[in-house]
Amino acid sequence: MTLVVFDLDGTLLDKTSRVSPYTADTLSMMRTRNISYTVATGRTLQAAEPPLRDHHFTLPMILKNGAIIWSPAEERYSHYHLLTREEMWHVLAAFTLNELTPFVFALQPVQQHVLFHGPLKSRSEHKLVDLFEAERHLPLAPLTEMPDDISVINVFSLGGAQAVERVQASIADEDHLVAYSGIAVHEREMCEQATKEPALHWIDIHHSMGSKGNAINHLRSELEIEHVIAFGDGDNDLSMFHSASECYAPANADSRILEAADRVIGHHDEDGVAHFLRERFELG
Repeated sequence: MTLVVFDLDGTLLDKTSRVSPYTADTLSMMRTRNISYTVATGRTLQAAEPPLRDHHFTLPMILKNGAIIWSPAEERYSHYHLLTREEMWHVLAAFTLNELTPFVFALQPVQQHVLFHGPLKSRSEHKLVDLFEAERHLPLAPLTEMPDDISVINVFSLGGAQAVERVQASIADEDHLVAYSGIAVHEREMCEQATKEPALHWIDIHHSMGSKGNAINHLRSELEIEHVIAFGDGDNDLSMFHSASECYAPANADSRILEAADRVIGHHDEDGVAHFLRERFELG
C-alpha cells in the first residue's frame, strides 16, 4: 500500500487556507485510482476539518505535528504523546521569562480540544484568538482556569525572533521536548512585500515523541503501509521527510526543507502538489 501524506498550511492548502478546485479534482482522481492519502498537520481536528470537508479524508489523520492521531472511522484519538505536568510548567516558565504569551492546547476528557491562554498583549495575539475561536471553533479560556488534570498536547506562542530563539535554547537539552518554529504565514507575506515591520515568529513545543515522523511510523504498522510519499514546507516536516520513502517540498518551503526534499515542486498557491501528483501518478 502507498500512502500520500500532506502537510496543510503552505503545502496542500492555498493562501486562503482552502483546497483549490484544481487540487480537489486531483484528490478525486486519486480516489478513482485507489491511491490512499491523509494529512500530517500542526492543526487541531477542529482547525483541520473545515478545509478538508468534502474531500474524503477517511484514513487516520496526524494532528498537532504528530502528538495525536485522529481516527475518523472510530471517531476517537487512537494514538497520542502528551506533555507531563512538569514539562508543561517548564515550558510555561520559559515563555514567561521571555515575555511570550503561552497558548496551551489541551484535550478535555470528552476528547474535545480546548485552548488556554495567558494575558493577551498585542494586536497579533488578539487576532490569533479571534482565528482560533471564530474560524477554528476552539473553546478558549484563561490560563488561570486550566484544570490540574487536563491533558496537554503542546504550548504555542508568537513573538520576536530573538525571544523564540531563547526559548528554543532553553529546552534544547530536554530529551522529552522538541520545539518547532518559523515565520507566521501572514507575516512572511508582509516581509515579501518589503514592509519595515519585523516579522513575528511562531514557536510550538511538544513531547519529542509527538513528531510527524513517529506518527507516520505508527501508521505504517497500523495500516500495513509499504511506501510513504510526503509533502511539507516547514521544519516540523523534517521528521516526516526522514520517515518517508519519497519527500517533496513546494517552492515556498523553508530552506532546510528544500535541502532535505527529493525534489522541489511548484508553489503551494499555484497547486504545486496537485500538479506533481498528476505527473507522478499519470492522472491525466
